[in-house]
Amino acid sequence: MSALVTGDAVVLGLRPAKLPSRALALVIDLVVVWTAYLLVSIGLALATASLDEAAVTAVSIATFLLVLVGAPIAVETLSHGRSLGKLACGLRVVRDDGGPIRFRHALVRGAMGVVEILMSFGVIACIASLMSARGRRIGDVFAGTLVVRERVPAGRGMVVPPPPPWLVGRFAELDLSGVPDDLWLAIRQYLTRMRQLDQAVSWSMAERLAGDLAACTGAPAPERVPPAAYLAAVVNERQARDARKAFGAFRATAGAVAVGGPEGWATPGAATRGGLVPGAGAAGRVAPGAVGAGGAAVPSGVVPSAIVAEGRTVPGAVPETETPPVTGFAPPA
Repeated sequence: MSALVTGDAVVLGLRPAKLPSRALALVIDLVVVWTAYLLVSIGLALATASLDEAAVTAVSIATFLLVLVGAPIAVETLSHGRSLGKLACGLRVVRDDGGPIRFRHALVRGAMGVVEILMSFGVIACIASLMSARGRRIGDVFAGTLVVRERVPAGRGMVVPPPPPWLVGRFAELDLSGVPDDLWLAIRQYLTRMRQLDQAVSWSMAERLAGDLAACTGAPAPERVPPAAYLAAVVNERQARDARKAFGAFRATAGAVAVGGPEGWATPGAATRGGLVPGAGAAGRVAPGAVGAGGAAVPSGVVPSAIVAEGRTVPGAVPETETPPVTGFAPPA
């Protein structure tokens, strides 16, 4: 498996498509194209019945070029290398460097496909693919393209590796608000697959991504720090910030004061103030799971009694004169 770097700087593993899957995709494309060609030819034959033979021949040649040659070129250009057959088989045509193909690539492939596929019934394309180490036909060689597999089994251990311990927390003050999502995705995919790449390719891609990240943050990458370690440390910092933000939002929600629960019960997760349950109603009852002062949980029956409205004591609440146990925040299981 070789290295693949997409046009968006996403580093992936390059998995060239095998001949059987390419042949199946080609058969699907040919069935669709030839069906469209026959339907268009029949329609044009009926429409040009009154024309002379030269005009009919010109229309036939134009139909052949537009439908059998031009249509596949247009489809591959607009879909960035995914025809109907390739889409069904999970394949895509990409450049040698992994980037999306342009019109010129599709044009060369389509022009060579007339000889390789249409005129030789695919024999030349099959022989060329079998002789190529990466399964490329002649059109791919001249166009500088490659057919790769998009649908691949999820690899094991596809986890962003942790940064070196001496880099953890070093970028706590770094402004990450200007980093686009596409760059984050590129960095994450590089980090998960960097061990599968050639060492030289991995280092060059890490330097490129580190430069893009430094440009977005406005702070230069630290000297004498490997670019891959720098990327891992910044990703770790972002994950830590997201975790703190989500944890704080959940804690604020769990500690919100509930007023007027059903039938005088305090809503589970509601905060009690000094043992008093806001909105507990005339009965002053506390629902299991209510949160006491300081965030401590108040399970029923733990504290023997509490002073509530009208001087009555209710089991399961925190007394006003007692200090609730400090248990910290424990998210639900």
